[in-house]
Amino acid sequence: MTPQQLMLSLVLAVMVFTVSLELRLQDFKGVAQMPRAVLAGLVPQFVLLPVGTWAATLALDLPPNTEAAMILVACCPGGSLSNYVTHYGRGNTALSISISAVAALLALVLTPFNFTWMVSSNPVTAAWLRTLLIDASDILWSLVAILAIPMALGLFANHCWPEGTQKLRKPLGRFSLFALFAFIVLGLIRERQLLSVQLLPQVGIVVVHNAFGLLCGWVAGRAFRLAERDRRAVIIEGGMQNSGLALGIIALQFNADLGMVIIASLWGMWHIVSGFTLATAWRRKDARQSH
Repeated sequence: MTPQQLMLSLVLAVMVFTVSLELRLQDFKGVAQMPRAVLAGLVPQFVLLPVGTWAATLALDLPPNTEAAMILVACCPGGSLSNYVTHYGRGNTALSISISAVAALLALVLTPFNFTWMVSSNPVTAAWLRTLLIDASDILWSLVAILAIPMALGLFANHCWPEGTQKLRKPLGRFSLFALFAFIVLGLIRERQLLSVQLLPQVGIVVVHNAFGLLCGWVAGRAFRLAERDRRAVIIEGGMQNSGLALGIIALQFNADLGMVIIASLWGMWHIVSGFTLATAWRRKDARQSH
């Protein structure tokens, strides 16, 4: 592992640790109070978006690393930012937190499982992985290092030292977000000579891919007949994937492949734009209806 890869992995581990400081064991109890709504939020993340992405990569003629990155991002759970965006859009924040908490646990098994069979069953990406000599099942260890261990430590720290962890949340959160943003920007600047030709088509891919994730959330919310506030939470969870986790896996397992980094980085930037745009539209809709 290069120093750059190690640094990114540490930054992402700090991000997960920081998010877990805001989770309590009581948050998981909320699942029992709204199981149908939580299930509706998990279906887009682990079924609709991954399977739809896999089907799209079979139909499209894209570079192997682009297809692999699309599948990887689709297989990652929703990021913690979705909770804030849901709150801003006046959705059900408690439901969003419950979905994120359960998704983070399920991701330990479902993310490597989905990615392994989807990449292996796609002839283009399967051949590319064999060329790189990468065993897709090794991604489990990346999830353990970046997701499972930091989350367990955060939950433990929050349970034992709630006052101390409350003081750490903001500075750690700001540091990790700044460090991740700096890593993305510096990486794109360093490879800017390769981006002039590649970037525009990949921006289009990410925009359409993200829109499909939001659509999956909307479909699930409608199918499970959720109320408006619950449906907003499910839509955001479906369209805001943890691209930071995807970047960490790319750094550890794919030697920071440029094509994959670009897709995951663009996802990380674009889903913020799309999420807040949608949340703002919901706020305006509520304002109109209140008059």
